[in-house]
Amino acid sequence: MLAFQPQNHQIAAVLRLQDCRISPRVTNLYIFPIASKRRHFRHTCSSFHHSQHTLPDQESTPVPAGALPSIEDESLRTHNAKSAALLLRHLSPQDQQNPHPPPQQGQGQEHHLQFSKEDKEKLLELSLLNKKGPQFPGSIFVNSSSLPVKSVFESENGRLDDGADDEMLMKALEIRRKVTVEVFKEVMKKGKFGITYSENLISKLAEFLDYVMIKAASMKQLPDYSGCSYNKRAKALIVESGVVPLIRWLKHNSLSYPQIGKLICTSRGNVDSIRKLAEWLKSIHVKGRFIGVAMTRAGETVLERDLEELDEIIMYLESNGVRPDWMGYVVSRCPELLCFSMEELRSRVEFYLNMGMDKNDFGTMLFDCPKVLGYLSMEEMNKKVAYLKEFGLDNENVGRLLAFKPQLMACSIEERWIPLIKYFYYLGISKDGMKRILTGKPIIFCIDLESCIVPKVQFLRDIGVQDDAIGSMLVRFPSLMTYSLHKKIRPVVIFLLTKAGVSQRDIGKVIGLGPELLGCSIANKLDHNVKYFLSLGIKLPVLGEMIADFPMLLRYNIDILRPKYRYLRRMMVRPLQDLIEFPRFFSYSLEERIIPRHQIMVKNGINFKLRYMLASTDDEFHSSVADAVERRRRFESGISG
Repeated sequence: MLAFQPQNHQIAAVLRLQDCRISPRVTNLYIFPIASKRRHFRHTCSSFHHSQHTLPDQESTPVPAGALPSIEDESLRTHNAKSAALLLRHLSPQDQQNPHPPPQQGQGQEHHLQFSKEDKEKLLELSLLNKKGPQFPGSIFVNSSSLPVKSVFESENGRLDDGADDEMLMKALEIRRKVTVEVFKEVMKKGKFGITYSENLISKLAEFLDYVMIKAASMKQLPDYSGCSYNKRAKALIVESGVVPLIRWLKHNSLSYPQIGKLICTSRGNVDSIRKLAEWLKSIHVKGRFIGVAMTRAGETVLERDLEELDEIIMYLESNGVRPDWMGYVVSRCPELLCFSMEELRSRVEFYLNMGMDKNDFGTMLFDCPKVLGYLSMEEMNKKVAYLKEFGLDNENVGRLLAFKPQLMACSIEERWIPLIKYFYYLGISKDGMKRILTGKPIIFCIDLESCIVPKVQFLRDIGVQDDAIGSMLVRFPSLMTYSLHKKIRPVVIFLLTKAGVSQRDIGKVIGLGPELLGCSIANKLDHNVKYFLSLGIKLPVLGEMIADFPMLLRYNIDILRPKYRYLRRMMVRPLQDLIEFPRFFSYSLEERIIPRHQIMVKNGINFKLRYMLASTDDEFHSSVADAVERRRRFESGISG
């Protein structure tokens, strides 16, 4: 009959064992048994009866009728090692010796419990969670409702341990934050968001989740939510805030989850301000993929500003030369403008207009580099303008320079300009030369010295350019410092050595005299010119010598070279050798110099070499012609001397 009793009667029979190791400390622990088979229970019962009739001889204490002996070496729950381990953890030798200590005065049946730190945290977490976690069959579950949480953190004297209040508070906040995260994940799941995206976004929403946790706790004082659990209050708050539809909308507008998280945390719970600002940015032509960048970089105060104040900023910029279709580009590149007051914005705009810059130039400058208006402080702007004036530029020249290359204002004086000036002095460039570089190619003052300029100067030295010529090269052709060494400069040098007949001895001279060759295209300019000269019958080594004598020979357009060569051969009836000896012939104008002087020589019946015919000035040429005519007259008349 005992074998067919219900399961709870089986547990009751086991718990009535007088010498079992279960002490009163674990009376608040529920045991969920496994549905054992009948033969297992019969075997257990038969073991109990066998123990009653076959007690050891050394035990002299009589056993009362109906009592069961203690079991020292066997565990009643050996079928579940995990439950047994947790059960034995709360047992102590003192409880085995005195399994039923008398209750203390004022405490009734409550006893001080010894829990490990992990058990305390688990108990506190269970007390804050609304739902019980899944339990495996036969596990031991702590009933937090019947066991006061405060008693877990009490010491043996019945008082709270030092720091127990803080520990309970911090642990409770941590657990409540986890609960808030799970509630937010549930709402995100209903909003059709994936698990991975939700977890990535939640990792960026720490401040917003704390806001939800605090507001949900305060909602308990409201009559409508006084009887609701924390989960329901947190869920209702998240749904009413509209944050999930806003996340969907922001994601549709190409905002990444770090940008979305930063915006939501910056809004301080007022998520509607994010949508309003995004719609306003669209109205001024900010592209979708730059909306997130503009809102996150504008600052925390931009969400608190009224849209009328932002419209006033835009209208003021439009009145000073910024076109409406440029406004989206300007704001997306420099969203700090949206945080300025009108007084500060006016002072910044007038800073540039007072340097002689008109409104059209100001609008173009702001479009080229929006950072010049909102990225720097007024102190930095004044300091950089004063430094530029040290090169000999007046206020209007600085204004024209900044209108042409506003990127100068974004460069650091200490990190960019001062090292560059020292290096130019090292190359022998004077202050006037630096001024010419600054006005001719101001972008050089914006590029990195170590990675862009120093390697090119060293390359020029390696190919044979003299040190005293490098400085003059850079002053005459500053664009050289902006070319790529490996994609532009080096390929041109290799072409001159291999395809144009320039010897290695003359390559330094060629580059030193004609650095402009480094800016020519090999396929569209240099190669065509080389092939043209070779087609005239000039040998490749001879062409290399001509280039060494006059490097600019390869820079002329073939349409200009062809009429001059035709006139030389057909009208002037000059041999090709004259052209080889004086390749600068192609540098002179056919209509203004070559034809008029040739006609003068034909009229006077004299003949000069191309060098003396073209290289002299008009007065020198006419004087030479007169002298040649006089010498011929004397020769013909037989007058000597």
